[in-house]
Amino acid sequence: MADYHFVYKDVEGASTQWDDIQRRLGNLPPKPEPFKPPPFAPKVDAGEQPKSKEWLDEREAEELEELEDDLDDDRFLEQYRKMRLAELREAAKAARFGSIVPITGSDFVREVSQAPSEVWVVVFLYKDGIPECGLLQNCLEELATRYPATKFVKIISTDCIPNYPDRNVPTILVYNNSAVKGTYVGLQKFGGKRCTPESVALALCQSDPVLNDGHGGSHSSRDNVIEGVRRKFIEKVVAQHEEREEEDSD
Repeated sequence: MADYHFVYKDVEGASTQWDDIQRRLGNLPPKPEPFKPPPFAPKVDAGEQPKSKEWLDEREAEELEELEDDLDDDRFLEQYRKMRLAELREAAKAARFGSIVPITGSDFVREVSQAPSEVWVVVFLYKDGIPECGLLQNCLEELATRYPATKFVKIISTDCIPNYPDRNVPTILVYNNSAVKGTYVGLQKFGGKRCTPESVALALCQSDPVLNDGHGGSHSSRDNVIEGVRRKFIEKVVAQHEEREEEDSD
């Protein structure tokens, strides 16, 4: 009669006392870990995921407006959505300028006199070919970028005021609420031919909050201008001192 060898296999992961002894003696390999399937996690649609504060911070204004119905059941997120939307609208409102806009005489009333009452308008009267006009325009271009909530326009002097003498250009007119708030003829009040964006900014903001970066109130914007001028002045003095030291060492 044939000798049959029968091997009994228990449930996967189970072990007999004999197997345990053989493993301690090194006659059998270590017992394999029992197979455990990964936990089930149903796939969640991206549109149905919970919307956190960080998620809302990444949305654009149009997306936030579309979310109004979806957030009705969550008071906190709805309140935060409205606050975030208001911030985006304010930022867009503040950034509506940011450069010097050329205008003609026929544009003056619409662009300057009829500007909203909260907007300060800096009008630059110039003539091509006059070096002082080019120098002041460079300063104003930088200021227009720094203070996008202030409107900057430029117009040929005789288009704005017929027969305006060339000896008076460059000229700056500051308007607010349909009225002239300041007049600057030439470069004298800006430091002459050594004028800088900082010196122009300081002169414009001496009495009124003309320059506005769109962040905070008018007084904070004026304080920022003064602080910026002070910082630039210190940096310039330090740079000049370092240049003199380098020249002396050579």
